[in-house]
Amino acid sequence: MKIKSKHARKTLSVLAVALVGAVGSWSAVATPLLGSDLATFTVLGGSTVTNIPTSSVVGNVGVWSSGGANAITGFNSSPGVAVSDPQVTAGLVHAGTTTGTPNAMTAQSELTTAIINLGSLGPGTLLGSDLVGLILFPGVYTVPAGTTNLSGALTLDGQGNANAAWVFQMASTLITSPNAVVNMINTGAGAGLYWNVGSSATIDTNTTFLGNVLALESITMNTTATDLCGRVLAKTGAVTLDQNDLSRACSGDLTGSNGLSGGLDVITTPGGLTQVVFLPNVPVNGGGTVPEPATLALLGIGITGLGYARRRRQG
Repeated sequence: MKIKSKHARKTLSVLAVALVGAVGSWSAVATPLLGSDLATFTVLGGSTVTNIPTSSVVGNVGVWSSGGANAITGFNSSPGVAVSDPQVTAGLVHAGTTTGTPNAMTAQSELTTAIINLGSLGPGTLLGSDLVGLILFPGVYTVPAGTTNLSGALTLDGQGNANAAWVFQMASTLITSPNAVVNMINTGAGAGLYWNVGSSATIDTNTTFLGNVLALESITMNTTATDLCGRVLAKTGAVTLDQNDLSRACSGDLTGSNGLSGGLDVITTPGGLTQVVFLPNVPVNGGGTVPEPATLALLGIGITGLGYARRRRQG
C-alpha cells in the first residue's frame, strides 16, 4: 500500500508502535498446527496399523479409536502400553494408549482439530487433478479427484522463505502413480507441507513422497514408497505399510523442520476465536528479527482501520 499523506504516514507509525506494544496485554496464543502429541507420531491409524516388514519409521507409531480393537500388526505391540520395536527409532509403538505423554488417544483428538483447521484455509487455487510437471510456490491449492494425482515429478519452490508452507486440499482421494516424486527446493527449517485428504490416500510403489498426509479415512503406502520428511495420519481408517521408510525429521536444507510441520500457526484470541496464519517470511540463511504472528495480525487490523479512516476524511 502506498501512503502519500505525511499525516497518514505519521499516524501509521504511531499506530504500529502502539499495536506492537499491545500484543503483550492482548495475549493472543499462537500454537503449531499439529498438536504436541500428534507431532511426535509419524504413523497414526484410526482403526488398525498393518506393516509388512521390514519398514523403517523415525517417530511414534500408533492407533486409537473409541471401542475399536486398536490392533497393530507387523510391529511389536501391547494393548494400551507403549513398547519398542527395532523398526522404530526415536519413538515407540502405541496400540491404543490413552495415558502418558504422548499417547495415541490425544494424538487422534489433535488430528481432528488439525483437519478442521486446514479446512478453514479454504480452497485456494484450483489445479488439475494431476500435479505432474508443476512448479508451485507456497500457498493453498485444491486438487480434484483423478485416476492419479501425481504421475511423475512435482516441484515445490519456497522462493527463499525458510517458513514456506503448502496446503493441498484434496477433494476426495490422494493417489500417486508408481515412481512418482515430490521435490522441495529453496526453503528451510520452518517449512510446512500438508495434504488434507477428504477420503483415503494411496502412495504407490517406489514413490518418493514428502509432507504430512492427514486423511479422513485410510492411508496405504505401497511397496518401498517413502516419506522421509512427513507423516501419515489417518482419522477413521487403517494405515497400511509395506517395507516403507518414513521419518518426521528432515535433513539437508530442511534440518529442524520437524517433518515439514511448520509454516502455519493457529492463533487463538482471549475470546476463543481461532485463525490459521502463515508464518512470516524469513530468509533461508537467516535474517533480522521478525514480528510474532499475533503482532502481524494486530498490525494488519490497524492498517485496515487507518485506511478506512482516511477514506472517511477524504469523503
